[in-house]
Amino acid sequence: MNFSDLLSPLGISALSTMQANAVETICSNSNVVLLAPTGTGKTLSFLLPLAKRINTQDDMVQAMILSPTRELAIQTYNVLRAMNAPVRVSCVYGGRPAMDEHRQIKASSPQVIIGTPGRILDHLEKGNFSVACLSCLVVDEFDKMLELKFQDELYDIVGRLTAVTDNILVSATDAEDIRRFPPFERRSPVVLNYLENQAAALPASIRHYIVASPIKDKLETLAQLLRTFNGEPAVVFVNYREAVERVGAFLKEQGFTCALFHGGLEQDEREKSLYIFMGGAANVLVSTDLSARGLDMRMLRHVVHYHLPLRQEDYMHRCGRTGRWEDEGDAFLILGPDEQVPGYPQIAFEDYSLRPPFPAPQRPQWTTVYIGKGKRDRISRGDVVGFLCKQGGARADEIGRIDVRERYTYVSLKRQRCRQIMQQCANEKIKKQRTRIEEIK
Repeated sequence: MNFSDLLSPLGISALSTMQANAVETICSNSNVVLLAPTGTGKTLSFLLPLAKRINTQDDMVQAMILSPTRELAIQTYNVLRAMNAPVRVSCVYGGRPAMDEHRQIKASSPQVIIGTPGRILDHLEKGNFSVACLSCLVVDEFDKMLELKFQDELYDIVGRLTAVTDNILVSATDAEDIRRFPPFERRSPVVLNYLENQAAALPASIRHYIVASPIKDKLETLAQLLRTFNGEPAVVFVNYREAVERVGAFLKEQGFTCALFHGGLEQDEREKSLYIFMGGAANVLVSTDLSARGLDMRMLRHVVHYHLPLRQEDYMHRCGRTGRWEDEGDAFLILGPDEQVPGYPQIAFEDYSLRPPFPAPQRPQWTTVYIGKGKRDRISRGDVVGFLCKQGGARADEIGRIDVRERYTYVSLKRQRCRQIMQQCANEKIKKQRTRIEEIK
């Protein structure tokens, strides 16, 4: 299998220099540490060699990818599946019944397991899959693992994977604990360091602006700034869960279509919020730093720091959601009258003036629809497209992002045609199965 065959379904024609070097190094070495800035495509750097090494004729688990958050685990899983590699993969994480995951693992015999440390350890303790042939371990966002206090679970997992010969650690910062990773005590890793220094880790394609708020409460300034984006997607970062709710409520009152994202939400609510935003049904995502690491939002142009980040590292990771893959991006830091411009080395801030009149908030072109059937009902993306086109009369350009989950499916439809398509689908069957279909408000 050629790497070009894996990249083509993703719409990628060539790897960056960092990615190409990382792929070559991982293919030819047992232990590798990849240190690279956020937004540079580290995920492909380990997925490509991993997909190529899997023996597709062997039904045993051969590789494991550990992710610090559910969202990153799901994203990595989706990227691997989107490659159309002939590899069976399962994704496991907290917030849903482990027994359902166990049944899915038994039914599909995955060759790759992707998951969060706590849930992976739970499956290992219960013996829900064999690790006898598991020879490759990838630890993604290693520095975030440490920040979230997953070190004990991580090292427990490593101790149970006795057949592992290849270890790949990926990080956006150079953590001292990397040197103390147990497998590296037996065999030193090859280290690829593309960080240089923290300030230079942000791509030059991102421009940084200061927006002055005349009063301490910055809500009105935020609303004015978002109006200047003319409906283009934006992530607004705040420091606290309560602030997500407060800012989101204000913006909705002002007519913005918002999705909210923080650790206090139930897992299904977090997944729904991300899908609504990334599928284009909301043009503003109000979030804590939970979405600042790992998530690939390639359509994102604007990042807004409503609250000053606590550390320069946090600023870097927030900004890394935009300007990805050499796309242009803007980062806006809203400062109240008592706040100072942070002294981040090598980051040049420009003043951004807000001048009325401000256009009204624009409604997104897309809306999100829930279909009550998923993978366990043997539903595929192709089935969903066929159902919406044949039964609903939808055109291909009226169907956007499709995300087929275990028990249900999310799909983006053009807002102006959604109601008519749903009415035509209301009493129809998808793959000979009746289902519920409704718009998510």
